[in-house]
Amino acid sequence: MTELTERQKKILMLVVREYIETAQPVGSKSLVKRYHLEVSSATVRNEMAALTEMGYLRQPHTSAGRTPSEEGYRYFVSQLMNQVELPSAVQHTISHQFFQARHDVEQWMHLAASILANRSQGVSLVTAPHAEQARYKHIELIATQGRQVLMVLVLIGGEVSQQVLTLAEPVPQEQLSRAAAQLNQVCVGFGADEIAALPARSNALEQDILTLVVQDMRRANNLVSGEIYTDGLTNVLSEPEFTDSDDARRALRLFEEESLLQDLLSRTIMNSSVGGLQVLIGGEETWEELQQCSMVLARYGVPGLATGTVGVLGPMRMPYARTIPTVRFMADLLSDLITETVFGE
Repeated sequence: MTELTERQKKILMLVVREYIETAQPVGSKSLVKRYHLEVSSATVRNEMAALTEMGYLRQPHTSAGRTPSEEGYRYFVSQLMNQVELPSAVQHTISHQFFQARHDVEQWMHLAASILANRSQGVSLVTAPHAEQARYKHIELIATQGRQVLMVLVLIGGEVSQQVLTLAEPVPQEQLSRAAAQLNQVCVGFGADEIAALPARSNALEQDILTLVVQDMRRANNLVSGEIYTDGLTNVLSEPEFTDSDDARRALRLFEEESLLQDLLSRTIMNSSVGGLQVLIGGEETWEELQQCSMVLARYGVPGLATGTVGVLGPMRMPYARTIPTVRFMADLLSDLITETVFGE
C-alpha cells in the first residue's frame, strides 16, 4: 500500500483511538475539536477520504464518519502504537496475586485467565504448559474406595493427568505408596518410549501402572496444547457491535470447539518462539469465526521442555495499548514461574 504522510499517520491514529473509545464513526469536525488540530475540518476530511481510498478507513454510510478497516488496525498496531509497558503499579499488583497463590500450576492458569479478562475486558485464553515431548516427573497412587485407585501422573513442566483405575482386588495404601516410590526412582526424566523399553517389572501392580503411564504420555504427545482455561465470555457479548448479532457467538465457537482452537494455535503462535507475540485482526482472511474480532496471543514457558499460550479475544476495536502489554507481561511472568517449577525443585 501507499506510504502515508505524517499527517495521514496522525489522523489514522486518532480515528482508531476515537473509535476504540466510542464505537461510533468518527467525523472530521469532532477530530479537529477534540484534539485541537491545527488544520481545518475540510483538510482532515480530505485526508480521511484518501485513507479510505487506500483501504485504511471505511465509511459505513455516505453521510457518516469513518471507522478503521482491518488494514487500518494492522497499521495502527504495527506502525503507530509505541511499545508500552504495563505501569509498574499494575505489574506489582499482578505479581503479588501470583505470589499469594499456592505453588500450583492449575491455580496459576485460573488466575492468569481471570486477570487477563479483567484487564482487557475481552475473553481470555490460557493453555496449560505442554511438553513438546512428555517426560515423567512423578506419580501418586491413592486408594479411594474398594478396588478403585486414583492415579495422578505429573510430567516435567507441570502438566498433570488423573484417572481412576479399577484393580483386580483391593490394595492397601501402603502397598500403593511403595509401588509409586519404586516407579518414581526408575522413571524420572524418561519419555514414553524409554519407559516402554524398560525391562518388565516383577511386581504385577507396578507393571500394570507403567503400561497406563506410557498410554497417558503418548496421548499427551499427540496434543497441540495443554488444558484450556477461559474467562470473561460475557465481556464480548456485551460489546455494542455484537448486540443482536451472531458475530460474537461465531467467535466463541473457537472456545466451544477445541479442534478449531487447536488448529488456530498450531498455525499461529505455536510456530513462534517463547516470548513471541502475535496480533490477529479480522481473522486474517483465514478464520471466518474471527471476521469481526481480534486476538492477541503470546507464547510462554521453557523452550524445549514445556510451553503454553496466553491470549485475549475481543472486538477489532479492542484497547490494544492496554491489552498487548498485559498479554506480554503475563507471558513473561508465567515463563518465570514455569522455569522455577522445572529447575527449582
